[in-house]
This record gives sequence, C-alpha cells and structure tokens, in this order.
Amino acid sequence: MSGAGAPTITVDGTGLRVVVVAASWHTVVMDGLLAGARRALAAANVTDVREVRVPGSFELPVAAARAAAAGVDAVVALGVVIRGGTPHFEYVCSAATQGLSGVAVTTGIPVGFGLLTCDDEQQALDRAGLPGSSEDKGAEAAEAAVATVVALRAL
Repeated sequence: MSGAGAPTITVDGTGLRVVVVAASWHTVVMDGLLAGARRALAAANVTDVREVRVPGSFELPVAAARAAAAGVDAVVALGVVIRGGTPHFEYVCSAATQGLSGVAVTTGIPVGFGLLTCDDEQQALDRAGLPGSSEDKGAEAAEAAVATVVALRAL
C-alpha cells in the first residue's frame, strides 16, 4: 500500500491564504479529493480558502501559476488521471507533474500535490478519501502545502 510510512502532519495555518485548484474529470473521485482538502484545511485553521475548477489535470499547472502570482501562501492541486489504452496517460501525468513542480520551484509558493495517477478507477477511489477509501490524498496534499509554508517561514 502506498500509504505505508506516511507522516502524521499537524500544523497551524491560521492566517494563511490558500487556493485549491481542482480538475473536473472523474466527479466522484474529485468530490472526495476536494472534501479531504477542505477537512484538512479546516483542521489546520485555514479559513481563507478559494477553490478554482479547471477542465482537467493538464490545466492544473497554469491555474496554480496564476494563483501563486496572485500572492497566495499555498496552492493545493487536485486531479486524477486514469490509464487508458493510449500514451495520453503518460503525457498528461508528465506535463502536470513537471508543471506543478515548476510552479513551486519558480515561485517559491508551496504546491500540495494531489494528482492521482492510477492504473484503474478502483485505485483512484481507494485514494480519494471517500467512505471505504484506504487513503485521503486530498487531505494529504492540503496538509503538505500548509506544513511547507510553515517550514519555509522558519528558514
């Protein structure tokens, strides 16, 4: 299971401004990821949260870049790409991953990586934070973003 060894993150994000950028494909999975991110941000006392929906995971980096340029403290990027019978999966996963990491490194604004790259729909459902899911990647991405803001402020 990929969740083995995951850290427990507890951090206070009071006063932080966070944008959650979420893809629209795979509604059930995305609803779970968004709910998890909302729960984690609320638990971290982050009250200034804006959500922006984009068509798919390929569009996450440009939206994250715009949010970072607007002066937010962190971005949480949520999406899901499920392998199909063409190379499309590899192209979208690679572009989204490189784009999101580029936004974080270039801007210095933490980007919580909540992009599921799964072989099938069941893997996505297992990670979506839904009832019966074994993992909550939306919450993990939000926790990571907030914790990274706090860590960077200590530098």
